[in-house]
Amino acid sequence: MKPDVLDMFCGAGGSSAGARAAGARVRAGIDGWDLAVRTFGDNFEGAAVHHRMLTPAYIPGREFREGAYDMIIASPECTNHSPAKGAAPRCENSRLTSHYVLGFAKRLKPRWIVLENVVQLRTWNGFDALIDGLREQKYRVRLERLDASDFGVPQTRRRLFVICDRNREVPAIPRSRKPAPPASSILRLDGKYESRPLYSERRAKATLERAERAMSALGKRVPFLIVYYGSDGSGGWQSLERPLRTLTTLDRFGLVSWEGSEPMLRMLQVEELKAAMGFPKSYCLRYGTRRDRIKMLGNGVCPPVMKAVVETMVG
Repeated sequence: MKPDVLDMFCGAGGSSAGARAAGARVRAGIDGWDLAVRTFGDNFEGAAVHHRMLTPAYIPGREFREGAYDMIIASPECTNHSPAKGAAPRCENSRLTSHYVLGFAKRLKPRWIVLENVVQLRTWNGFDALIDGLREQKYRVRLERLDASDFGVPQTRRRLFVICDRNREVPAIPRSRKPAPPASSILRLDGKYESRPLYSERRAKATLERAERAMSALGKRVPFLIVYYGSDGSGGWQSLERPLRTLTTLDRFGLVSWEGSEPMLRMLQVEELKAAMGFPKSYCLRYGTRRDRIKMLGNGVCPPVMKAVVETMVG
């Protein structure tokens, strides 16, 4: 069976790319960010793309009729669940976007629903009401905490998947038995992108301290990544021999390489970060600034993970 899919909070289309790779037909996407909507439209020719900010008062219209879709996939807002926000105040309206799936499910009555979010969604005080609402609509629900690195993605990225089926119990999602690709597999080390000397008057002291911790551990002339921004319990750097740490909406990874005995630094580029998310090379990301495109990727779902979920559900 090739299910017809509606992608809510579709962003740039990571979930849909995975569903399509599993054989599904992506029929429509909805998102409130114009750049993401245009990107989705580029990559899913023939799909209806709705540029719309979903709210609690929104009622699905005629275009969302019962039986039009076999599956809803959704990645509601995650910022106000994520620890990446730090100690900043949380917005409950943002958290409640996960409940919007209930209204669409009631209207469309799809067989399958997949809701993806950060793992902290499970500790939110509205989570039980979400699960109860799905079960009231006769869905069997399975919770899976999936790490993208278990699906051939060169990135450690743990996410919660709420997987629902009206007709049967949801089976476990099988992980790959192969080791995850290392960060080195996504990097262009051929000089395509310009690097600048690590040591300069404009370089922040914290950046240099992170680099020096790496050089102390690895020795000279060994390339490595510096991790900018966010809390980091591993010294602010990582080896290229392990998968990339979680990509966020910020431009946070710098590559330190060497020209002879001189350490050089550059930020990772969109092409490399796209590969770190598991998108195919042909996937088009052309709208907005570099920062916009990194935000689209950081907000996204790794296609190989969604591919495994949809394949398992549909059989």
